[in-house]
Amino acid sequence: MIGPSTVAISGSGGLVGTALRETLAAEAGTRVIRLARPGSGGASSGRESAVLFDPVGGSIDAVRMEGCEAVVHLAGEPIAAGRWNAARKEKIRRSRVEGTRLVVDGLARLKTKPRVLVCASAIGCYGSRGDEELTEGSPLGHDFLADVVRAWEAEAARAASLGVRVVSLRLGIVLSTRGGALAKMLTPFKLGLGGPLGTGRQWMSWIHIDDLIAAILQAMRRDDLSGPINAVAPEPSRNADFTRALGAALRRPAVLPAPAFALRLALGEMADALLLSSQRVGPARLSSAGFVWKHPGLDAALADLVARP
Repeated sequence: MIGPSTVAISGSGGLVGTALRETLAAEAGTRVIRLARPGSGGASSGRESAVLFDPVGGSIDAVRMEGCEAVVHLAGEPIAAGRWNAARKEKIRRSRVEGTRLVVDGLARLKTKPRVLVCASAIGCYGSRGDEELTEGSPLGHDFLADVVRAWEAEAARAASLGVRVVSLRLGIVLSTRGGALAKMLTPFKLGLGGPLGTGRQWMSWIHIDDLIAAILQAMRRDDLSGPINAVAPEPSRNADFTRALGAALRRPAVLPAPAFALRLALGEMADALLLSSQRVGPARLSSAGFVWKHPGLDAALADLVARP
């Protein structure tokens, strides 16, 4: 197990990218190369430098990535930033598929290839599967998000032909008060307006932000890890149980349900894909690799997060 001293990160200004950069900044001798989009603030400072990464324009300044030992590719259009229509769905797809293709094409131009590419993926690949217990060996689904992930992971896998170890981390719901789904839920729950979505019986597979960063580091540093890995906690929760746990952590009631028909009316297809789908995903490969979760249980994870300043 060797810790790479130079790590290139796309999506470095997002929720996960920021947390990863903060963790790496605390490690002596580690340097970060940010793959920065035009206009995102690409100045270099301290042990960080920035290189151009423009998925829309199809440009990446790969030569300035020479010497990096690991690449963590996190960039992608947020899937919950607006109601889905044909144009929005195409933007989501292209940002992931073509963005990953651009990264791998950039790696191909390097004289010395990095040892590993850790590419973000998503448990949306499985589709809505009710109570079925899902592992990395489960077949993929056939809806929009599953099709996106299938093409996304295929682009990342091309790096293996360059001699680069490839890990596709299939992220569950990332819990953090600094962004993502939980941050959006805090205000209504604090006002006592939270409650289950639809029937509340759908499974939610989640991971505490600290455990996700630890999983990324393990994926970078364990040479025996490759392929798809579910980045989720070992204890998924039904939506009704999740809302009760969040209400308890905030000391607020969480009894106001949001009917499925109202969610579909407000959000269309996105409601079924993101709020009402059921994915009971287990971290089989992380478990077999000896990964140790700091926050395996939902109640303690939420209590830890809401107590943070």
